[in-house]
Amino acid sequence: MAIDPVCGMEVDERTTKDKATHQGTTYYFCNTDCKEEFQSSPEDYIGGEERETGT
Repeated sequence: MAIDPVCGMEVDERTTKDKATHQGTTYYFCNTDCKEEFQSSPEDYIGGEERETGT
């Protein structure tokens, strides 16, 4: 099971229709709203630790 990066829900990556690729990584979502939220600002949901420790 994958974790929706927006809401934290578990998602079955084999059956969900809501997925997006960002910088070569595929992310899976529980619904279209979470997918659209992610796509509007993916940096808000991924790489947060790298940004904090990299500065």
